[in-house]
Amino acid sequence: MGLGEYNFAPRERKQDEKFMREAIRQAKKAYALGESPIGCVIVRDDKIIARGYNRRTTDHNTLAHAEVIAIRKACKKEGDWRLEGCRMYVTLEPCQMCAGALLQCRMDEVIIGCPSPKSGCAGSIINLLEMDGWNHKVKVTFGVLEEECAGLMKQFFKELRVRVKEEKEAARAAQMQEK
Repeated sequence: MGLGEYNFAPRERKQDEKFMREAIRQAKKAYALGESPIGCVIVRDDKIIARGYNRRTTDHNTLAHAEVIAIRKACKKEGDWRLEGCRMYVTLEPCQMCAGALLQCRMDEVIIGCPSPKSGCAGSIINLLEMDGWNHKVKVTFGVLEEECAGLMKQFFKELRVRVKEEKEAARAAQMQEK
């Protein structure tokens, strides 16, 4: 199965969409903070046990990715570093750090909204999660509410480009007034 291809049974699709919608709600929290709008939830026995959203800029912490935050919360709630029997729903394909965290915590599956062609390590650049040689593999599923997840990212970066351009123009204008 390639990126964006996902064969659902009717019940599974509805359930996966329900949990991805909650991941999107988390991504919108990041968006509201001016963070890249990435959100996720971790599910065990069809119940959400942890949520996370990007907070790198807010927390001044390289490690504050949605996936790492949610894994930390889930491990605390479960009282174990192993999250076997859990699934993660995440709006954007995990980077190498987050893919490594998914392997380390023994997550069963990651369901991904949209691919990340420039940094995705669940199939776009490399698939660390299903690679032979590791002592654990994480099943990868792409394309759940893909358009909505991708649209959120596109809108965020469109607004960011406008904001950066306006800030540069304001800085140039301030320099001109100082002269």
